[in-house]
Amino acid sequence: LESFRLPDDRREMKFVFECGKLDSGAYSQNPYPFWIFPNKGLEKIEFAPITIFCGKNGSGKSTLLNVIAERLGLHRTAPYNRAALFDSYVGLCSYEVSKLPSESEIVTSDGVFDFLLDMRSVNEGIDSKREELFDEYREIADGSIGWTMKSLDEYDELKLRNEVQRSSRGNYAAKRLGAVENKLSSNGESAFMYFTHKIAENALYLLDEPENSLSPMLQRELAEFLENSVRFFGCQLVISTHSPFLLSMKGAKIYDLDSDPVSVRRWDELPCVRAYYELFQSRSKDFE
Repeated sequence: LESFRLPDDRREMKFVFECGKLDSGAYSQNPYPFWIFPNKGLEKIEFAPITIFCGKNGSGKSTLLNVIAERLGLHRTAPYNRAALFDSYVGLCSYEVSKLPSESEIVTSDGVFDFLLDMRSVNEGIDSKREELFDEYREIADGSIGWTMKSLDEYDELKLRNEVQRSSRGNYAAKRLGAVENKLSSNGESAFMYFTHKIAENALYLLDEPENSLSPMLQRELAEFLENSVRFFGCQLVISTHSPFLLSMKGAKIYDLDSDPVSVRRWDELPCVRAYYELFQSRSKDFE
């Protein structure tokens, strides 16, 4: 993706005027996403291998990603809220692209959370199966007292009872769960795994606040993974984020949606990063 152009205030006003003549109700109810970006002086976005949109809540980061994704026709795994005029707005946008791989996709928090819920269901199934195996272990252990094999037909049962005698309850269950058990200890670990499995080679990915659910350590690991995906595997990334770990990625081009007009800034100039810096500066003695 080389560039993306949003409608300027003149084109927005022209559309609104014509839309008002045809269907004033649609516009008066919810003009979203009109009136957001002309006020910011944002018309053309030029992309780097890593492009980041940064800004406070309500600055339009997620809206911008959704507009770009819809105009490019990218695959998505989760629905999103859209107003009556959203498609009309998208139709006013244009872009320049040298190549758009079919694997390209937008990944949103809703998609990640859906994955976490699926993982939770799998883990709950593993927990249920484990409890069944614990009960089985107890029944065999209790029934083995005084038990003797009466014929060769009971050989398999003898092997099972001997295994119970040689194993702890946990080892007995773990052996039978085998490869099915892949339980991760937290939502953060599952979310990190989601990105490492989702992002393939040579594709464009739009990531909406991927740091959600991730600890600072995992955010650092995610930043390294994303950098490597671009550097070694030919990916292009467009990201909305507040995370200083992601904002500090090497070579990232950062659009500050809070500046007026929107401008490209270094990561250490951004208000959200400066807030961390000022906090640590004010408490510097705590680190000595």
